[in-house]
Amino acid sequence: MTIRLYNTLTREKDVFSPIDADNVRMYVCGPTVYDFAHIGNARPVIVFDVLYRLLRHVYGEAHVTYARNVTDVDDKINDRAVNDFPGVEPLKAIRALTEKTYTQFTADITELRTLTPTVEPRATETIAEMIALIDKLIAGGHAYAAEGHVLFAVGSMPDYGQLANRSLDEMLAGARVEVAPYKRDAMDFVLWKPSDPATEPGWNSPWGYGRPGWHLECSAMSWKHLGETFDIHGGGIDLVFPHHENEIAQSRCAHGTAVMARYWLHNGFLQVEGEKMSKSLGNFFTIRDLLNDWPGEVLRLAMLRSHYRQPIDFTVKSLEEARRTLDDWYWFASDAKGSGPAKAVIEALSDDLNTPKAIAELHGLRNAAQKAGGDMAHAEFVGSLRFLGFLGETAEAWAARRKAAAGINTAEVERLVALRLQARNARNFAESDRLRDVLAEMGVTLKDAKDARTGRLTTSWEVKG
Repeated sequence: MTIRLYNTLTREKDVFSPIDADNVRMYVCGPTVYDFAHIGNARPVIVFDVLYRLLRHVYGEAHVTYARNVTDVDDKINDRAVNDFPGVEPLKAIRALTEKTYTQFTADITELRTLTPTVEPRATETIAEMIALIDKLIAGGHAYAAEGHVLFAVGSMPDYGQLANRSLDEMLAGARVEVAPYKRDAMDFVLWKPSDPATEPGWNSPWGYGRPGWHLECSAMSWKHLGETFDIHGGGIDLVFPHHENEIAQSRCAHGTAVMARYWLHNGFLQVEGEKMSKSLGNFFTIRDLLNDWPGEVLRLAMLRSHYRQPIDFTVKSLEEARRTLDDWYWFASDAKGSGPAKAVIEALSDDLNTPKAIAELHGLRNAAQKAGGDMAHAEFVGSLRFLGFLGETAEAWAARRKAAAGINTAEVERLVALRLQARNARNFAESDRLRDVLAEMGVTLKDAKDARTGRLTTSWEVKG
């Protein structure tokens, strides 16, 4: 199976060829754990979960290493920890905060039916590698110490800006560059900065007590777990510059390599109801906010209906459509075990993770299975759904959740549905229609279909809306 991925570095859809097919390596920028993750953070989690599933399918589960980091030291974390844990020693305070928020994050994305990465390195557990990288950069003339800081000398790297595809002048104009007297050049960025032991977390280093810059953290964690050069680096499009550009600069200059990662994948922005998500606009939602109202699989499907590189507009309408689709899929799957994923679904995903096409193939499989009435077609449909992270609960549990949320008297509905089915089978269509109307007034819609395997008429029901 040939996989093609759009590579931000080459600006082309490249054939994926791993450095070592027995050890395919992927790194994705993970959460900064200082608060509940917002819904925009869910997009890369879901996108790269699908890629992880595809790589494991093609190369084998034991031959894929997926690293997604945890940023657990950062100025936002420091500020929050000071407020939440006053008087607590800074390192202990950030640990207490990040343990709590990481647990929240894990619980949220578990409901999104994502697989656990192979490794989830923490920045605070990779300090030794960060110091070693800085040593390498200083020795190579790519970094310098000044007033307790260590900075990367951007001018020492002739092709800096290759990923962003912008000149230094363009990047300088568009960047939020910190003006500081200790910088040799405005574009130079911090690798290490001093910490106040009383109020800020820090570690001893050759340049004094301090803490790492954000960009350095990912270079160190990817190096520790995936090596100097690896296959895929992923994240949101907002990370291309300066974060990923600076990761490349640090890693390549420290290790003397031509590339850091061979394929760079970036998912598009997320909007809510047509607008940029913002607390000031009142459209800022955490993953947990939405999970309180919608099953995780609904959020997952709503995300995957758009191609990962395109902007996505997250709307209530899109969630309602995803829920209706899943209601049908759960009903038709009927808790079958399923087979492996269909070839057409894998082919769609192999074309730069074309999830809209994969979902279209799922609809085609479902309709073909109903029309053909064959166990093989049904098994392929179910297997494809499970491969993509759906059908994580029983059909009964899925239906019960929806009905309970609507306050429906399930026993009474089931009684009326059974009476209506009896009327239909007796060809008493007037009574059948009357009972349908009674159920409609209760907020219930009915779906009649022939069972694909037995040929019998069956009726399922769902709550309107």
